[in-house]
Amino acid sequence: MAILEIKHLSKYFGGVIAVKDFDLLLEEGRIEAIIGPNGAGKTTIFNLITGIYPPSEGEIFMNEHKLTGLQTYKISSLGISRTFQNIRLFPDNTVIDNVSTACHQQANYGILEGFIYSPRRIREEKEIRKHSLRLLEIAGLADRAQENARNLPYGHQRRLEIARALALNPKLLLLDEPAAGMNPEESQQLMVLIRDIKKEFNLTVLLIEHHMEVVMELSDYITVIDFGKTIAKGTPQEVQSNQKVIEAYLGIGE
Repeated sequence: MAILEIKHLSKYFGGVIAVKDFDLLLEEGRIEAIIGPNGAGKTTIFNLITGIYPPSEGEIFMNEHKLTGLQTYKISSLGISRTFQNIRLFPDNTVIDNVSTACHQQANYGILEGFIYSPRRIREEKEIRKHSLRLLEIAGLADRAQENARNLPYGHQRRLEIARALALNPKLLLLDEPAAGMNPEESQQLMVLIRDIKKEFNLTVLLIEHHMEVVMELSDYITVIDFGKTIAKGTPQEVQSNQKVIEAYLGIGE
């Protein structure tokens, strides 16, 4: 069953075509990747899915709910969470506060209770703290929970972003270049983490990534775009040997 369906999606910025007639049918429980050269339109697709940009043309559905035209917070409430290409943490807050801030979307106490320590607020804050620490344990960051986020090594900051995205209890997790800037050992650890959280939280994952080793090892299916247009789709093996993909990445013909 498809969790995400994108039909004829296009985005124009003035006379610039960022995405053109993009289609995607993402089956529940899979890990799929969107790849392509720099400037191909990959992050724009994520921004369209999450409501940061309105599409110029086309429609987006999640579990048959139409996302097109919805505000970002409403899209998030339907079960979509994401990380960003450029890390967007709260650098002067602690590691655990970065995660618990996202958990508060699930809190049930009201505005008035936010200003007083009602029994319900105290109870829910304890549960939020407990859940946040569990997510940090999964991400391998529990021992650094009280450090400021800015003090984490780069690879750990990437893990923290993933833990914070999980705090929103997503059904669909969008990862925008999660291995960017990582060395080979960190990339291997990241792949283990992504597989673990997919299984632990019953997630569907859509990722953008330039590290081909990560893409080929993780992905069930790959869509390749260039200049905003889809040029290939298939399994990792099919995409790896596709001549159009080779030309797009290497800039050569046959």
